[in-house]
Amino acid sequence: MKVVIEGGGPLRGEITVPGDKSISHRALILGALAEGETEISGFLAGEDCLSTVDCLRKLGVEIAVQESTVRVAGVGLYGLREPSAILDCGNSGTTARLLLGVLAGQPFYTVLTGDSSLRQRPMSRVVEPLRRMGAAIWGRSQGKLLPLSVQGGGMRALEYVSPLASAQVKSAVLLAGLYAQGITAVREPEKSRDHSERMLAAFGAAIEVEGNLVRLQGQPRLQGQAVRVPGDISSAAFFLVAASIMPGSDLIVRNVGVNPTRTGVLDVLREMGAALELFNQRLESGEPVADIRVQSADLRGVEIGGEIIPRLIDELPILAVAAMFADGETCVRDAAELRVKETDRIEAVAKEFGKLGAAITPKADGFVVTGGRPLLAAATDSRGDHRIAMALSIAALAGKVRLTMDSAESVAISFPGFWQALHQGEISRLDFFQ
Repeated sequence: MKVVIEGGGPLRGEITVPGDKSISHRALILGALAEGETEISGFLAGEDCLSTVDCLRKLGVEIAVQESTVRVAGVGLYGLREPSAILDCGNSGTTARLLLGVLAGQPFYTVLTGDSSLRQRPMSRVVEPLRRMGAAIWGRSQGKLLPLSVQGGGMRALEYVSPLASAQVKSAVLLAGLYAQGITAVREPEKSRDHSERMLAAFGAAIEVEGNLVRLQGQPRLQGQAVRVPGDISSAAFFLVAASIMPGSDLIVRNVGVNPTRTGVLDVLREMGAALELFNQRLESGEPVADIRVQSADLRGVEIGGEIIPRLIDELPILAVAAMFADGETCVRDAAELRVKETDRIEAVAKEFGKLGAAITPKADGFVVTGGRPLLAAATDSRGDHRIAMALSIAALAGKVRLTMDSAESVAISFPGFWQALHQGEISRLDFFQ
């Protein structure tokens, strides 16, 4: 689908964003492994999370989806069934990597695959520790790429020192550790998002967290829960940046998850000079939640790197847009992980934003943005990457230029109502073409 965007008025009023994608995935998986029913409200019914629904159904789990409310009939740790078909994870790396952890503990055979993009994304980071725990996993490039086949069972507890800070790696090892006797531990170089730890504890697992170290006691009995999913800060980030760089804006984004392992984007925007206010702060289902008010402000360039990167890796494309409208230079480093996302996001940001006239220089592990350049009308391609598509749209709106973009349907991966939200208040004009 192609979209043509024109506009540039200020953002005012209130919006809500879809439920957190990471939390939605985990609620589905732990709900399936628990005993009794789990009810998930605020669920993100995007394509990635629906891939997890489809895979779990093929494993014998009954799941009822009614818009943003989901009911999962848990089968317990040992109630999954060998699927008769290949599990298709679509474009979802979370689905593939977390399910690999679950399937490593199952006494049956499974095959997982995904779309053309996911089949090029690295899986060895998960496969290697799961093999050490006792799973037999085969696949392309010695198990580095999907499709992968798994013969699970006979899990051994593992003390794993991860070479990278990755919530997906940590979660896969912990999920496999549910099936092992004794304590499974994961230590990371920096602390990654901790939704799995919080939710495992809520479902009844014995889990301890000490800084970057997590310990899990194996073979618990998980109990179904009522899970309320907050709005996804990764989705909110597009509107926080848009309101910051569009003069005259004054916007409230309601019900946003502000887990401290995810709020790097807020820290960077504040350092850039953004006018952000968090209020009505509370805990919901063990997760910190707040409403966020953002007003337009003059931004300045900053350095982004080091231990903050795992806390904002998904928000770097939209932070590149903030940098385009900031005074001075913004340098992003230590973010080589961007090259193995849905697309090579370093190359995509440099090339596609460059078509709009942005001054962005790609680096091996990030990019440098020189702000203040006037933007130009352009034809671009999101490359099937939802975050690139949304970031390009915000750049065009703030720059008040006409943007034609291919592969616009990719926003449905994480934000199915993005175009409607963008059109609220007549801040833009949208035309769609198949």
